Amino acid sequence: MNQPRELNTTLVNELKALLGERATTARGICDQHGKDESYFPPAAPDAVVFPQSTEEVRDIVNICRRHQVPMIPYGVGTSLEGHILAVKGGVCIDVSQMNKVLAVHEADLDAVVQAGVTRKQLNEHIRHTGLFFPIDPGADATIGGMSATRASGTNAVRYGTMRENVISLTVVLADGRIIKTAQRAKKSAAGYDLTRLFVGSEGTLGVITEVTVKLYAVQEAMSAAVCAFDSIEGCTKTIIQTIQAGVPVARCEIVDATSISCINSYSKMNHRVAPTLFFEFHGTQASVVEQAELVQEIARENGGKDFQWTTKAEDRTKLWEARHNAYYACLQLRPGCRAISTDVCVPISRLAECVAETMKDVANYPCPVPLMGHVGDGNFHLMFLVDPAKPEEQELAKSFNKRLVERALAMEGTCTGEHGIGLGKQASLQKELGEAVDVMRDIKRLFDPDNLMNPGKVVPL
Repeated sequence: MNQPRELNTTLVNELKALLGERATTARGICDQHGKDESYFPPAAPDAVVFPQSTEEVRDIVNICRRHQVPMIPYGVGTSLEGHILAVKGGVCIDVSQMNKVLAVHEADLDAVVQAGVTRKQLNEHIRHTGLFFPIDPGADATIGGMSATRASGTNAVRYGTMRENVISLTVVLADGRIIKTAQRAKKSAAGYDLTRLFVGSEGTLGVITEVTVKLYAVQEAMSAAVCAFDSIEGCTKTIIQTIQAGVPVARCEIVDATSISCINSYSKMNHRVAPTLFFEFHGTQASVVEQAELVQEIARENGGKDFQWTTKAEDRTKLWEARHNAYYACLQLRPGCRAISTDVCVPISRLAECVAETMKDVANYPCPVPLMGHVGDGNFHLMFLVDPAKPEEQELAKSFNKRLVERALAMEGTCTGEHGIGLGKQASLQKELGEAVDVMRDIKRLFDPDNLMNPGKVVPL
């Protein structure tokens, strides 16, 4: 763990004059903000601030810029690629106290929130309206953090990712300017699409302070289903055929036998220990039955067993909580270890091929490698569990991941379907996009010439 450095006394005094007790250099708080869910060693900031408004973020940015001190935006710290690690020290801007739902426009199906509002908080706030916000990465992440990492999750196969669901952003730039990237209209041809530029920028171009997001009507009926298979191949073929048949499946998740065993133990479930698909269907009472029956027939043709589905809300909640906890469940395979989590995504027509080749490769890995993923859109993850005290284990896992990325790129896929680049995937980004990364670097220099916004991430200067 890096030791927080002593910041310029004038800078600290200016931050405390602005924020009072909401600016701190306390060791414990700094250490807390220097850790995420990645395998990278902790890197604590030198100070942490807790703004409550866009204007306070602007003032913090201006203070840090005058003193040439790095700034790292922070939501809840659930990133998997080292996004919030203060690798060059500096000030962590924790937006957790910017947690107000500013407006809900029911007739327009959108809401305006501060960046620190979490997805569960937003859905609880609008529950009485019959609307919901669908992006569900598993963790109760902040809307600002989800925008910054272009998050997606289990519902993306039907509702899209944050890229499709962010209408507008308010952003504080490195020079202290506050900009709004768009109005609330559902479409616009007004100039460059700055909203899409900042969605996925991972805090390297500015600090997102407010987000306008799309909302959707809660469907009349929802049903969830679980089906075990003889093989991973049976799972992937079922997915491909389901999507190609035009079934509007809302969620479609895969877990291998290793993962389902961990889920059973961790979440007290009793699923068959075999490669398994989890589904969810949204629609009318009649349509969800029709969807489930059609997918059941497709699954049966591919070796599906024990197809079970339910419309009970408590059963659906229990099922998806177990799936969301799969990451932590699988960590129990090697207590004390950290996970190097892969994140490739391929065109759906290449999914079965990519998964099959990957499983052949990891069969030679010295310990179990859980597989899970949002395969409805071609995205899947492996978890390589490594001992932090054994660098050779990290290098072995990275070599397997490198081959996986090369395999996905050869199939016209991507190195990251949802986790982002952060510290961990910069070489993969270069391999994937080539000279386009130079253009990204030019954009970074334009927006942040002093390299103070989350330096070292995505495209380090």
